[in-house]
Amino acid sequence: MMDAGVFYGRKKSKTNPKMRPFVLANRGGIEIINLQKTEELMDSAAAFIKEKARNNGLMLIVGTEPAAEASVLALAKKLGIPYVTTRWVGGAITNFKIIAKRVDHLKQLRTDLASGALVSKYTKKERLEMEREMNRLEELMGGLELMTKEPDLVVIIDPILHHTALAEANTKKIPVISLANVDADPDKIAYIVPGNDKAKKSIEWFLERVGKAYEEGVKLRVVAAVAEAKPAASAAPAEEK
Repeated sequence: MMDAGVFYGRKKSKTNPKMRPFVLANRGGIEIINLQKTEELMDSAAAFIKEKARNNGLMLIVGTEPAAEASVLALAKKLGIPYVTTRWVGGAITNFKIIAKRVDHLKQLRTDLASGALVSKYTKKERLEMEREMNRLEELMGGLELMTKEPDLVVIIDPILHHTALAEANTKKIPVISLANVDADPDKIAYIVPGNDKAKKSIEWFLERVGKAYEEGVKLRVVAAVAEAKPAASAAPAEEK
């Protein structure tokens, strides 16, 4: 955590008074975050993520800043979960049904253009316009294809930057786990992890813990499913006898 620079806060003037309990000291005008508190809250957030994953909960990860984009994309692809790395589409949570229709439209466009089904129906100019629309939707909503329902939890890097995503999650009463610096409002975040939400290494540290917790939860779900299936499989021969 020290090497990753998780402890770097903001200027004292920008600190939210509610975040004071997570500040250890001030050095050169910069707040130093108490990493013991960070570790405790990260453990709590990880336990929640693990439990949600064990119960087949759907997790959405949001991180659009350059320092987070690559790491968020890599983790989302690895876990097979929805993500947002470009910009938040308004209503992605609160207007999920409408967004889902736009995602379906993207899928249909992609299929039709790839199969050549539109060649005989549309002019070259019209097909080019459709390709532009597909590329625009891909950029905005490509990461939401796996969001088949409202998420059960949302992971956010920097709640100040992603205030709309945070507000939508709060409106729908969906728990938010967030790496947040001392300028954030902890009352809006179910599981806050105080830390540097701007540095790449700090974000990677946070996402590594998030990913590990999610994977552990999935493994527990698989083990439970196998355990439930075994009695049924072993009971069949006994019944035949």
